[in-house]
Amino acid sequence: MQLTVNTEKFDELQALFIREVIDKVRIKLEEAGIKGLDMEEIAGSIAFSIASTLDDTAGVEVDGVEVRPYLTFRDDDDNLIHSGDNSYIYEFVPAELKRLFDV
Repeated sequence: MQLTVNTEKFDELQALFIREVIDKVRIKLEEAGIKGLDMEEIAGSIAFSIASTLDDTAGVEVDGVEVRPYLTFRDDDDNLIHSGDNSYIYEFVPAELKRLFDV
């Protein structure tokens, strides 16, 4: 596997990834009977929390061990695509919420 910096592709993949996360959260909220604006607000809050954790902005420490994720995406050739820095998935949450809920 080769680590490849490609910020354009990385941004595209971050947006698709968080869209899928939001959609999975939406499905589970629907199954729980949550509807309308409540669902959008709760899904957004959960997605933002997940994104912040993945982006290494949430300050995760467990039993004295600091957890510092570094997100990459694998392409069809098993190369790892990254931005050269931490992910910033949280930035894509508002647009992807709008895309999923303002249909």
